[in-house]
Amino acid sequence: MIRWLRGADDPLPEARFALGPASEAPGLVAAGGELAPKRLAEAYAKGIFPWFSEGQPILWWSPDPRMVLLPAEFKLARSLKKTIRRFIATPGCEVRIDSDFRSVIQACATAPRGGESGTWIVADMIEAYAAWHGQGRVHSVETWIDGELAGGLYGVSLGRMFFGESMFARRTDASKIALAALVAFCRRHGIETIDCQQRTAHLASFGGRELPRAEFMQRLEAALAMPGVVDWTYDLSLWWQLGTSDAAAEDAAA
Repeated sequence: MIRWLRGADDPLPEARFALGPASEAPGLVAAGGELAPKRLAEAYAKGIFPWFSEGQPILWWSPDPRMVLLPAEFKLARSLKKTIRRFIATPGCEVRIDSDFRSVIQACATAPRGGESGTWIVADMIEAYAAWHGQGRVHSVETWIDGELAGGLYGVSLGRMFFGESMFARRTDASKIALAALVAFCRRHGIETIDCQQRTAHLASFGGRELPRAEFMQRLEAALAMPGVVDWTYDLSLWWQLGTSDAAAEDAAA
């Protein structure tokens, strides 16, 4: 049976109570409740996230296995490394963090997805994550070209784990540059796991892989026991050292 959340004080079940692979909705933990920072914080700390479409109740998920991208295993293709070097060397090209979060999440909501119609980033989702961003828990990594937002991603930061939510690109490779910048930031700050929720071929090409839920939860418990990142300002010298240097790239591609 799936728990129906009746109010703000009705706790989410633990992730281990999610529906199994033989069910019609593998990974579904609960339904209902509200989208508010307090509920979102509870959910992510339990390895659960909301995912639903317009007209549906709020659905809470914890898939097994869980797709992750480990910054230490990030694969930086040679072509992307060259693209990043050109980007850094080109006037008017820059990476920013939290410069325009709302534009990033709205762009993610409207970005076309192959084989999909509509979006799971509905209006209530945008408002909830924008409110959580205001509390310093949700962040955007942005690619800017000549003063215009070209691409980016957003996600949740709890302890020493980053939970990637969505990304978009208006220029070629703009979202990939933002992802590489995020990986560089995570390496610098000791964030060892980027949660990607569900498997995609795109993330697998960067070294993403699936973990059993039990192993993911162990990583989450360890990450939550550590203090969260406080300073989300971005240092371009850090980008060069961890995102594009030969040593870092060769180590990531090994």
